[in-house]
Amino acid sequence: MADVRYHLTIKELHPEERPRERLKQYGASALSTGELIAIALNTGIKGESVTAIAQRLLTSHGGLSGLMRLDYAELARERGVGEAKAAKVKAALELGRRMAILTSDDRPAIKTPEDVVQLIGIEMAVLEQEQLRVVLLDTKHHVIAIRTVYQGSANQATVRVGELFRDAVRHNAVAIVLAHNHPSGDPTPSSADVSLTADVVSAGALLDIAVIDHVVIGSGRHVSLKRLGLGFSRAMTMTTSA
Repeated sequence: MADVRYHLTIKELHPEERPRERLKQYGASALSTGELIAIALNTGIKGESVTAIAQRLLTSHGGLSGLMRLDYAELARERGVGEAKAAKVKAALELGRRMAILTSDDRPAIKTPEDVVQLIGIEMAVLEQEQLRVVLLDTKHHVIAIRTVYQGSANQATVRVGELFRDAVRHNAVAIVLAHNHPSGDPTPSSADVSLTADVVSAGALLDIAVIDHVVIGSGRHVSLKRLGLGFSRAMTMTTSA
């Protein structure tokens, strides 16, 4: 006789055994790796539940680390996955990787404007719209998080200074770095950039949150307003790298 196996679908599981319901009730930390992958996959296929697919992927590729090393095309070819599910899984794994960087002792540290450029410069240089980001730093100037605060024209007239410090206060950051791009490719600071920097530096002094720099990113070039002494009360510069 043929080996006929039956896999319970998610709907056939008791509500307390369904990954989404378990996450809602107990929190993500209570779920197994397979259950978390199953949530990203969302649906199974005929004859194989989504939890079974998730467990098969982990088993056949040597666990989570093996799944992370699997490229998008290989993952998409797996039975029961496809391109849409592969994209969701790879996105979830990448978020986990980025969070691990930000929460480990190896988190990037910001010591020079070039550190800012290395962290987000390549990505921001190719944006078609202007973005203003805030890099949150701890006492050793390690990166806590990066927040995109404004998209579009980031100038003194449109930016609410309080918004730039909201996440810094929430995360107990002791310092921040502003970074924005010029889609034109020319990183020369405008008068509005300088005025905004001065306002932010003044607000930071009141909040006891240091504004380390404001870096303008262009095409293959960048400008540090702190290095130029623009918008800062004292023309102090960050240490330059060799």
